[in-house]
Amino acid sequence: MFKTKNKVSNKINNSKTVSINNLSHFYGRNETKKQVLNNVNLSIEKSELVLLKGPSGCGKTTLLTLIGALRTCQSGDLKVLNNQLNGASRQTRQNLRRSIGMIFQGHNLLRCLTAEQNVQMGADLIKGLTYLQRREIARKWLYAVGLEEHYKKLPSDLSGGQKQRVAIARALSANPKLLLADEPTSALDSVTGREIVTLLRKLAKEQNCSVLMVTHDPRITDMADRILNMEDGEIFSAHSELV
Repeated sequence: MFKTKNKVSNKINNSKTVSINNLSHFYGRNETKKQVLNNVNLSIEKSELVLLKGPSGCGKTTLLTLIGALRTCQSGDLKVLNNQLNGASRQTRQNLRRSIGMIFQGHNLLRCLTAEQNVQMGADLIKGLTYLQRREIARKWLYAVGLEEHYKKLPSDLSGGQKQRVAIARALSANPKLLLADEPTSALDSVTGREIVTLLRKLAKEQNCSVLMVTHDPRITDMADRILNMEDGEIFSAHSELV
């Protein structure tokens, strides 16, 4: 099948969760300087689930970390949850991250904490809750991802897929307004992968949370509101799918 490339171009709109105009990013300096993102334009509506596809090394993860306020914006307009990140202070970026859930490929679980304690770290970001309330939130999300019988286990006692589900539960437990996921279904079987994406879609609709998911998984493309392709640091809309 063939795909049609249409450059995505959107003006900043305060009603959107993410609004990006002409975002560029570079690694290195002088003769080693390399452009990773090239005038990226992108917007994500509230409650929208967007999939971002593209070959390894094309800039997908860099884009996610910029939107997640984990990197400093170098060039262009990058507005997330009505916060302009180009020129934003470290404190502004830290405060913004409290409203963003992130799911990384490497799980990033603390080895000395149980599954429940790892997930509760997300709930700890919610102000005004007691310890018991935060623990109940952790157990609720572990149940939602099918790990209700494993909440006392350490990461070393969990499989790769189970660790990934703990990481997903941790991101959801913070009640985010924006969820950024980097290959969240890569370590999951087909049934569990679709269950997780169904859960993320339900979260988006019920809690007005936007989801941007980097994926190579062809099994979940039918579940997205929109699919974008990235190539050579640029984003294009996808009107037909290549799988």
